Amino acid sequence: MLGWVLFAIVVGYGVARVAVGHPRPDRRFARLARGEAAFLAAAAEANFPPGGDIMASGFDAGIPAYVDRLLEVLRPRTRLQMRMLFFLVEHATLFFPAPGRGGFRRFSSLRPEQRVAVLEAWERSRFWQRRFVFASLRAILTLGYFAHTPVLRQLGLAPLAIESPVCEADLLYPRIGALPESIPYTRDDLSEPSDGTPLALDGPLDPRYAEGAP
Repeated sequence: MLGWVLFAIVVGYGVARVAVGHPRPDRRFARLARGEAAFLAAAAEANFPPGGDIMASGFDAGIPAYVDRLLEVLRPRTRLQMRMLFFLVEHATLFFPAPGRGGFRRFSSLRPEQRVAVLEAWERSRFWQRRFVFASLRAILTLGYFAHTPVLRQLGLAPLAIESPVCEADLLYPRIGALPESIPYTRDDLSEPSDGTPLALDGPLDPRYAEGAP
């Protein structure tokens, strides 16, 4: 009887830890569960905290939304592996607790300084497997961070506006996946080729990356 009681306690704790108490996200996600969104938001802030050299923090960059879009286009096996990665780091504090009080709580429930300490422990671990897990997580977070247009503008990596001339090839080939009759140009639309003048580095940005773009 005592064994069943202990089993019920363990199961109840596991369910509560995994599925209960996560904050409601500020938007609806297509793929991310509430717990995954909470973990990504916490990990993003720990990796890219506010007040750094780049003004946008991980929260400002909307990394959970980026990962949600990424999961939409991944193959099922890769999608599962990525979600298992999030689950591992979120709950590995049971075995590798954060320093200080409450260090056994799930990652997203830790205090900000505890989250940083946990990720530093993953990064500097003497076990290569833990370092590999950290590198994988950081790569995903970095992809989302550098997909944020204000970050690209501040780093000078946002693409410039380019006026592309209409050439003979544009009359022959439709956009990828489209039918030939979708070609919008005729010979009357042909323009003079570029004279080879380099773009000015302080020139206008592509409208999708200009100030005020999301």
